Amino acid sequence: MKQILTVISLLAAVIASAAESQVPNWKNLDVYSVNARTQRTELIFWSSWEDALSKDFEQSSFYKDLNGTWKFRYHDTQEDMDPAIGQTTAGQAAAWDDIKVPGNWEMQGFGIPVYVNTDFEFMTWNPKPPFIPDENPAGVYFRTFDVPKEWDGRQVYLNLAGAKSGVYVYVNGHEVGYNEDSKDLARFNITKYLREGSNDLVLKIYRYSTGSYLECMDFFRISGIERDVYLSSEKYNTEFDINVVSTLDENLEDGIFRLELSALPTRDLDVSYQLLDKDGEAVLADCRLVTGGKAMMEGVVPDVRKWTAETPELYKLLLCVEGEYTTFNVGFRHFEIDGDLFLVNGQPVKFKGVNLHETDPYTGHYVSRERMLQDLRLMKENNINAIRTCHYPQPRMFYDLCDSLGFYVYSEANVESHGMFYDLDKTLGNKPEWYTNHIYRIRNMYFRTRNHACVTILSLGNEGGNGCNFYNAYNEIKALEKDGMNRPVCYERAEFEWNTDMIVPQYPSADWFRKMGENSPGRPVCPSEYAHSMGNSTGSLDLQWEHIYAYPHLQGGFIWDWVDQALAKYDEDGNFKFWAYGGDFGENMPSDGNFVCNGVVGPDREPHPGLAEVKYVYQDVTFSSENPAGGRFEIFNRFYFTDLSGYEVRYSILADGKVMRKGRLRFDTPAQEGESFKVKLPKMRRRKNYYINFDVITRKATPLLEKGHVIATGQFLLKEAKKKAYVPADGPVTVNTDNGLVVLASDKAELTYDPSKGYVTSYKVRGEEMLADGFGIRPNFWRAPNDNDYGNGWPSRTQGYKTASNEFDAEWTIVETDNGAALKVSYALPTGNAYDVLYHMYADGIVKVTADFKGVSSETPVEVPRVGLRMRLPLSAEEYTYFGRGPQETYWDRKSGARMGIWETSATESYVPYVRPQENGHHTDCAWLKFDDMTFVGGFEFNALRNSVEDFDSEEAVQHDYQWDNLHAEEVHDPAQARNNRRRQHHIDDIVPRDYVELCIDGVHTGIGGYDSWGQRTDVSRTHFSDQDFSFSFTVVPDGTFCFRKAYDYVY
Repeated sequence: MKQILTVISLLAAVIASAAESQVPNWKNLDVYSVNARTQRTELIFWSSWEDALSKDFEQSSFYKDLNGTWKFRYHDTQEDMDPAIGQTTAGQAAAWDDIKVPGNWEMQGFGIPVYVNTDFEFMTWNPKPPFIPDENPAGVYFRTFDVPKEWDGRQVYLNLAGAKSGVYVYVNGHEVGYNEDSKDLARFNITKYLREGSNDLVLKIYRYSTGSYLECMDFFRISGIERDVYLSSEKYNTEFDINVVSTLDENLEDGIFRLELSALPTRDLDVSYQLLDKDGEAVLADCRLVTGGKAMMEGVVPDVRKWTAETPELYKLLLCVEGEYTTFNVGFRHFEIDGDLFLVNGQPVKFKGVNLHETDPYTGHYVSRERMLQDLRLMKENNINAIRTCHYPQPRMFYDLCDSLGFYVYSEANVESHGMFYDLDKTLGNKPEWYTNHIYRIRNMYFRTRNHACVTILSLGNEGGNGCNFYNAYNEIKALEKDGMNRPVCYERAEFEWNTDMIVPQYPSADWFRKMGENSPGRPVCPSEYAHSMGNSTGSLDLQWEHIYAYPHLQGGFIWDWVDQALAKYDEDGNFKFWAYGGDFGENMPSDGNFVCNGVVGPDREPHPGLAEVKYVYQDVTFSSENPAGGRFEIFNRFYFTDLSGYEVRYSILADGKVMRKGRLRFDTPAQEGESFKVKLPKMRRRKNYYINFDVITRKATPLLEKGHVIATGQFLLKEAKKKAYVPADGPVTVNTDNGLVVLASDKAELTYDPSKGYVTSYKVRGEEMLADGFGIRPNFWRAPNDNDYGNGWPSRTQGYKTASNEFDAEWTIVETDNGAALKVSYALPTGNAYDVLYHMYADGIVKVTADFKGVSSETPVEVPRVGLRMRLPLSAEEYTYFGRGPQETYWDRKSGARMGIWETSATESYVPYVRPQENGHHTDCAWLKFDDMTFVGGFEFNALRNSVEDFDSEEAVQHDYQWDNLHAEEVHDPAQARNNRRRQHHIDDIVPRDYVELCIDGVHTGIGGYDSWGQRTDVSRTHFSDQDFSFSFTVVPDGTFCFRKAYDYVY
């Protein structure tokens, strides 16, 4: 017996070797799928209609889950792999490693994650498609399974929902098939390979294949089984499929239903259906004998309940096929392009969208249902109604959830060959020999997702150039849609060419939207990517949407992107260390650094402050007023299909941040209409600022929103305070210049300026030092560059202002005053600007600080990061209260969603842990800032953090190397060239709280930007330039001078 087994093993090895002597599938451009069925609706059957209607997909008795722990063998190169490894048995695999399925193998200790954006990681320099190097990592998965007894005599299928990249399937030593599209379910009929009892399943996966040239996406390049693996069973091998057309009549009232059935023509099928409403009542029913592989049934549903993202109304399609049952959710909606408008159920809806990659910091590209629901809940809570599946289709359950929860989906094919770029003589989009590979993936997306109610826009792919392959693919998908749902077919690289139904460009500015609004291109406009949210970003989103709301043919856009795609990195003891990005794995691996982190939420789904701005700009109810002080307001309903009867408006009137009156209002305002209303205002006192706040809340819970959830806000200044002039206390303030210092002193306080250092080094009140470690008040023009700053060359271009914040060329003079004493310090900045700071101290210890920045005429002025002063305070300043915009971090170009109010916070809480440390924690429009022992009064902006500006400045993180590209062996790593041009490999574990609070007070702070992160600068309307003058002042009021509230009552 042993000899027989040996002979069989040798024979298998010979056969395998012979096969490998030919061009293997993973190297063969013409072989991308063998025996894999991909272009179909993912269905499961039940034995009874009761089960079909009451149980989840995975609960069918004809579904067998193969997720879990498998055996695994990893090879750094496929050259080391046994040619007969597909014939591995359970005994042989017992010594292999364990691996979790689903889950990328690089996330489990095998191989190295690589992040590059536009390059092919396996051939970063001068790629020659379809060439794949022989040194190609490979992983082999093994497990056994038993086929349920009740499946005897039935067809059994292996379903791979997603595995990357070149996947061979073996069952009991037999090669079943092969597939390369890693983001579409591949189904293999394994019936003839099965045996009684335990069966062996081997998946041999090559990290790279010819298909990798079409999967050059902006994400971590990781491998293995990324989605569910399961067995399913059907009575016959019919390849049964459905095409559901569920649209509306020309009056948009009745539902037009068409059910197209397809199967192999080898046998007739008895099929019946019922279309059930939400009460389980049949609104349509019919039966047909499917002969010749095709049949069709039609019907009309009067006064149908319509599906939109606002109103995700669904019917249940119950099918009986040869005595077994399957179901599918059906939504009735109508799509039409009328001139330059894309109409959903007759309305030019706005797509308030985000791009969504499949990513989890702990599992890589595997996303659980729980994580998926977390994402969708956060999106709904923040007024996001549309999702682009960048740059590949999502798993079935994603579409099921979007159908039922209400999201418009921009369904994209798994096609991107960015590494070849866009020249017609190079791009794969214009290589006819690559057409079958392109259309295979595009059709996979189309046939797998077409029946879902949520699928609203179809995309041919992303960043793959344009040319004959996309021209032909467009025509093919349009032909399929012509008599179907008639969805727009789009492709971003078509730009303004004919093979895109909508103009879906990437990264336009607010001014671009204005121009497109004023001069319509004749097609709907909806950027597939915009508002690049890398790090501290998403600036001027409000300006973009001013134009989008103004023009019906500007139909929204999809923010890049939803979530930072960083991966969790651990120390040697298994403790979380930091979020890792490109360059954090392996040595000198190809990398695009932290460009993988562009989300409005962090890797763990903790919202970034920018998400609050998104929520506000995307909100579907808005308020306006031409006469707030008269209590007259307008409410406008931006919804397209929903009136406001399901919401309540709550208002509160505040005096200097304290609530004086509350009220509730109800409106039934129809969609896309507004109405006026009046609020009775209280008597308003002269010395106080009065605001009215509006909150629109849900009256009932929905699947994703709790009752009382705020969907929209508004705020208006009702009355501005008329403040009293401060009358200085009597008493002398002396000036002493002994010991080389300049000291302003009264019997209450003492302010010391050190001419040798060029800044104030001490401020004492009643003998107690207010400043920490001698780090006193000094000019500050620098911020730690954010990712947008690096992308547009800011750190190098504005370097003079960093120097000006640390090296002081100063002269001082004493200025005569009627009260107290005043010290003027004049700074000559290396940028050519002059900066004067006047410290006016009164007898009671109050110090008024006035700063005056003089612009320098220039034909090419540069940005000034900020104009202000900074100092360090003792840890007693950890907690503070301020009146300004909050509670989240805000900036000049990202503050629309933040209200004026009183906010209690701390230096620790204000820190925002962006994946790569950078400028953070800023607050705008501040009227006062109260610490334990003093209050700052005036109109200013500020940061108050437990770290210095330098801690967040990537250039100062000298313990880390720069983010090198490592694209070719000749690349020079020159620190001199990298300085102030490249970011360093800087992480959140580098940010250790200091034993002080660094306070930066700014008169102006240039916006953070966000149109893109590689060239566009902050909108000019939110930028302070070097040729502009600017002055501001604030007053320091020591605690005990008079009560805190009184400190704010004065003009100093």
